[in-house]
Amino acid sequence: NRDRLMLNDVDQHFFDAVKKQAYAKQLMSREHFSVDGTLLEACASMKSFKPKDDSDGPGDNFHGHKRSNKTHQSTTDSDSRLFRKGKGKESKLYHMGHLLTENRNGLIVEAELTEAGTRQEWDAGTTMLAYQGTRPGMTVGADKGYDTGEFVEVCRGLKVTPHVAAKSLGSAVDGRTTSAIGYGISQVKRKRIEECFGWMKEFGLMRKLRHCGRDKVAWIFRFVAAVYNVTRLKTLMA
Repeated sequence: NRDRLMLNDVDQHFFDAVKKQAYAKQLMSREHFSVDGTLLEACASMKSFKPKDDSDGPGDNFHGHKRSNKTHQSTTDSDSRLFRKGKGKESKLYHMGHLLTENRNGLIVEAELTEAGTRQEWDAGTTMLAYQGTRPGMTVGADKGYDTGEFVEVCRGLKVTPHVAAKSLGSAVDGRTTSAIGYGISQVKRKRIEECFGWMKEFGLMRKLRHCGRDKVAWIFRFVAAVYNVTRLKTLMA
């Protein structure tokens, strides 16, 4: 039954139907957005991360053996990628989920899933923004991870003003942008996207995935995003 639902893109139809209701009630902004990504721990253990060439490995003892996504792959979920949240953090197998939210009530506008990686955040962010069309005064808020020349330039090419958190050195956004009143508002509003991720991981069971393969994970990720919007609509409409 799940395969039938996936084949007919039921997740996308359900997600769009919920958004349509929110737009009809004027609960969603079409001009001001926030974007962010989060790591989703794959349904695969590190023991499944083995050499792609089927060469004899060290068994379950990985000490002293260098592993990377170029040479190794999970035998449980081949679409997952070895990634580390930050310096000093443990490397694990992840997928990466991305959300675009609107700033009026923090509802989810788009939900995408990619392999884990820094560049994937920028690419997914601009792709989701491109789906929104072009309107005067469009803005997008984001954290410092999006303060790159590439992301900022693509946003401007889409006629969207990038309200990304500026790095202390070498920022891609200028003082004209950061001094605007709207920039400060975007920086406050963008933090609400963490509420979406928090709900999806806590109540939507996205903290530790239960599905293998990008197609299945993407399907359930978008479905859970739609359910989050349903819970928010229930509160907003009340």
